[in-house]
Amino acid sequence: MGCILSSFLTFESHTIIYLNLSFFIARRYLVKQKGTFSSFIIKLAIFATALSVAVMIVAIAVVVGFKYAVTEKLFSFMGHVHVVPFDETKSNSLTYSQPVYYSHGLADSIKRIPHVAAVSPFVERPVIVQAHGGMEGLRLKGVNKQYHFLNGTTTTGAPIDYRDTTYSKQILLSKTTADRLNVNIGDTVQLDFFENQTPRIRRVRVCGVFHSGMEEVDKVYGLCDIRLLQRINNWTTDSINGYQVDLTDPAYADTVASFIHYNLINAPLEAYTTVDNYSSIFDWLQLQNINGVILLAIMAVVSIINMGAVLLILMVDRATMIGLLKALGMPFEQTRNIFLGIAGLIGAAGVVLGNVLALGLCWLQVRFGIIKLPEDTYYMSYAPIRIVWWQVAAIDVATLALCIFCMWLPALYIRRIQPAKVLQFK
Repeated sequence: MGCILSSFLTFESHTIIYLNLSFFIARRYLVKQKGTFSSFIIKLAIFATALSVAVMIVAIAVVVGFKYAVTEKLFSFMGHVHVVPFDETKSNSLTYSQPVYYSHGLADSIKRIPHVAAVSPFVERPVIVQAHGGMEGLRLKGVNKQYHFLNGTTTTGAPIDYRDTTYSKQILLSKTTADRLNVNIGDTVQLDFFENQTPRIRRVRVCGVFHSGMEEVDKVYGLCDIRLLQRINNWTTDSINGYQVDLTDPAYADTVASFIHYNLINAPLEAYTTVDNYSSIFDWLQLQNINGVILLAIMAVVSIINMGAVLLILMVDRATMIGLLKALGMPFEQTRNIFLGIAGLIGAAGVVLGNVLALGLCWLQVRFGIIKLPEDTYYMSYAPIRIVWWQVAAIDVATLALCIFCMWLPALYIRRIQPAKVLQFK
């Protein structure tokens, strides 16, 4: 037993010595190459690795930022979950002719669900807005004073004033609608509600303007006092079209919707998410993941080819050193570890430089919005950036692993170097 333990310790000590010696030679080799051809190749490899890392980090930050910005804009107006009467068509219309009745008990039960931030009743009705000879058809969304925009929608002016005892004679229009009607904050517009071909007219003042950048919101919706639409519909004060549920984290939307559906409500009510209601937009966003994966795969292949070619050139250039180490009795594994160490050090330097470059570019974009986008196409005026640190760490680790892995095949070249041939003219 003692002999076995002694042999094991001897093997371990030799392995540690080999690894330390290989790493020592690799480190000294990189430090002592100033002004040589190998120095140029090493710098080129570091720069190429850094560029690959930077491109991958920036690309994934843009993809994640774009998805986050679009979903945040949509959630900021529509919320995350809706509790409304069953609609078998699953259309985007949340306008219903028959009301449901507001239940304080149901609203309180929903509020007690983890990750629920707010529950707001709403009423929707189509309307024609007229001003300065122009007109726009909108879905007018009636809300109470508890309703508020989440992050993603900007507003100017003042919120709706609910202090009137009947209903507030104010309205919030989107910037898109306000520009089309050529109205500003403080102007008066006319609302035409049609019922059996007979218009019911109300005049209201534009108290504020909101802007989400989402065509599905800005071109379609306006906001008003919920009591205005209840009166137009000849409904009681507890008659609504449904409940809008805002969450602290969109990731829990499906869980919250399922809990409400199976535990808190009965027919004809149902609960579904904004993702279900706007599935085409979210399907389109999922396609952006494919673009990100393709780009990452391309940059990974480029990194492998680059590092493999660079290290093969280094081994050819240092064939004499390899021959001398072989002549001195250094085993193949230890000689191979020298170049694996070189690959690791080059990869580490490239990763650090790539992180600095990528995070610097991301900061500049977030701070100054250098890269502009057409908002009518991309829902935002500049390229969004969102850094997810575990993704950055995954890219760094994967790059280091690839730098070392791609050295295994070129390292086989070491076996073909014969000391007698490379040392005969030295």
